Amino acid sequence: MSRTAPAATPNARSDLGVIDSHCHLQTLDLDACRRALDDARESGVVGFLVPAIRLEDADRLLELSSREADVWCALGVHPHEARTWTEGHDQKLRDLLDEPFVVAVGECGLDFHYDLSPREIQIEVMRRQWEIATEAGLPVVVHNRKSNQSMSEVLAEERFAALEGVFHSFAGGASLAKDLVGRGFFLGLSGMITFPRADNVREVLRTTPSSRLLVETDTPYLAPVPHRGRPNRPKYVIEVLERLADELDRSPDELATETNRNFRALFRKVETAR
Repeated sequence: MSRTAPAATPNARSDLGVIDSHCHLQTLDLDACRRALDDARESGVVGFLVPAIRLEDADRLLELSSREADVWCALGVHPHEARTWTEGHDQKLRDLLDEPFVVAVGECGLDFHYDLSPREIQIEVMRRQWEIATEAGLPVVVHNRKSNQSMSEVLAEERFAALEGVFHSFAGGASLAKDLVGRGFFLGLSGMITFPRADNVREVLRTTPSSRLLVETDTPYLAPVPHRGRPNRPKYVIEVLERLADELDRSPDELATETNRNFRALFRKVETAR
């Protein structure tokens, strides 16, 4: 299937041209997904990474990525769904990673806030996905909530010394941020950067080089101020970028260029996917 190039629009903010590095477009019906993409493009969004929640998302994400020239996907199992992992998932994921528009493994990781899957199963399923990503030479898209200690312990395992990836919607604090950046990971910043009480998110900016930052929406979650209480959409990544620019005393144009460069440095397969 040939990929559809997004139509140019006279309202596009081409001066920004930012990539939304994490948006769950599979949660939207077909019409809503199309509207979300069109609205975002008109606002100046030029790329979208859509991570899976479960491997059953694969067909939908592969179809979307093959149809839209500015959409790529990550495939994996979210920690909420870790309890659904079976032995067959290992080989299924390995096979799916051969698809041209799959540029990462994820969303995978740990969530000790909701504990929708037992913690020991979350850790084991994360390890398996990290091992598969390492074998395939692909980065991981990591979810981490109230699990810093266990996450750090797994990261310290020698088998993951070469692992690359992004800790999306990062809220893990300055100490973890320093450790992750030291290991070569990227940090994804979401609408939380605009939340009045999210000083723990903003504080990491003082010690994190912008060469290690990505911007995202986590659509349909975590809509930035002033859109809180409403479904998030990829077009709001512009507002995340603008708040980040304010915090760093940088121009939005400059940061858009840098975060896009960071995205392509991490998700190298995007350069050969089309």
